[in-house]
Amino acid sequence: MIRRPDTNLCMAIVLCVPLLATCYWQEEKTTTDTIQPAKQELIEPTRIASLHAKIKKQRKQPGSPRQISGCLVFDGATDGNLQVDPQIAVGPEHVLHATNSGFTIFDKQGHYIDGVSQQGFEGGIDPKLHYDINNGVFLFDLWVYWDKQKRKPVNISVSETDDPTGAWNTYPISIPEGVDGGAIGYSKKWIGYSYPGGELNTIVMPMEQCKTGQPASAFHFQANLGHPIATQDDQPDLYFLKLTAKTFVISKVTDGDAGQPVVETISIAPHGLKYIQFPPKSPQKGTDNRTASGDRNPKNVVLQNGSLWFSRTVNCDGRAAVQWHQLSLDGKQIQSGLIADSKRSFIQTSLAVNQRKDVLVGFQETGDDMFISPRLAFRSGDDPEGTLRPSVSLGEGKAATGGGPWGDYSGCALDGGNLLDLWTVQSIAGGDGKGDTVIAKVPTEKIAELKQ
Repeated sequence: MIRRPDTNLCMAIVLCVPLLATCYWQEEKTTTDTIQPAKQELIEPTRIASLHAKIKKQRKQPGSPRQISGCLVFDGATDGNLQVDPQIAVGPEHVLHATNSGFTIFDKQGHYIDGVSQQGFEGGIDPKLHYDINNGVFLFDLWVYWDKQKRKPVNISVSETDDPTGAWNTYPISIPEGVDGGAIGYSKKWIGYSYPGGELNTIVMPMEQCKTGQPASAFHFQANLGHPIATQDDQPDLYFLKLTAKTFVISKVTDGDAGQPVVETISIAPHGLKYIQFPPKSPQKGTDNRTASGDRNPKNVVLQNGSLWFSRTVNCDGRAAVQWHQLSLDGKQIQSGLIADSKRSFIQTSLAVNQRKDVLVGFQETGDDMFISPRLAFRSGDDPEGTLRPSVSLGEGKAATGGGPWGDYSGCALDGGNLLDLWTVQSIAGGDGKGDTVIAKVPTEKIAELKQ
């Protein structure tokens, strides 16, 4: 019998009803104008037949699976620095985990299988991982800003099957004016990458060519569309979400003439958000060094059951807090929730959701009397709107960091096998004050039991 989370592993969760219940929504603003690609180029991929086709040295990680409050928990990368950038994607049989140091593959019981450095995929930093349940492939991006040719390529890699130990194709796309902060998303038909810097801020590629390793067209758009969406619905169009000071802007990439993609803005809706500012740096035990807290913009956005789901870190009364949202495609909020406390800071968040609308929110907790520690909170799809169940500790930090950059990201993912279990990877401050990582699975049985 799976038990409820221990009370000594739980912290205060501030629950809220949808934030905009009393907000007047103006009529949906849409436009029939379309944005055409500003540039098109054909990209030849580099293929590797297996994970170790290029780099022979294995990257080994501990695993050490264990149970915490009914969740499977195991150790991810322990070889990072302050900016580990942890990410996760889960297929039918494998857990693919990445940091700035490289990739590691585990089975779904938390046992180590294989690992390789970033050099196995043409190098780069800031990995963003996904498993596309509709196409049955893994995909991720790596960004190289230090190349001698000044191309600053983003290397977009797509597996040929649902086995990440097998063949991959990598597409290097030049973004010479790009700066840090890119993101990748996908739909059944398209892969999208957006980035700040320069005038061409969005790249779209056809999924079919990429997953089969063919030369693929990269369509560059002169448009800042915001964050590309991870599309779990059976949907050919690729959506983007942009959060401005006053509005949610939702766009989509769809078919234009001659099979070329075009961009349409489908909604511009006022959000009325109370918490919109970037979060302040957060305190740590035993030091005046404050840590970076995250981003008021979402780091991952999911399209599930016709809704957009995401979380972000915000400034809530002078401390870092986590806010999560469900939006309809016309930009209206269906529900939102806030994780906040007057004595704690909650940082570096991400979110996953399944077909039953069960939600997992991953984040880290820190404060004047504690070190940076990984947490998760979840809800059943039929829980009261805007609520999360008490959070679960995935471990306790052991030392203060040097302050400044920390983690930069966290990761959450839907299980690509049963489409129900929810996974997260979070950073934890190790004994040297650097970033280790912890991976956790919230099984569907646990969510079902807590419905009782």
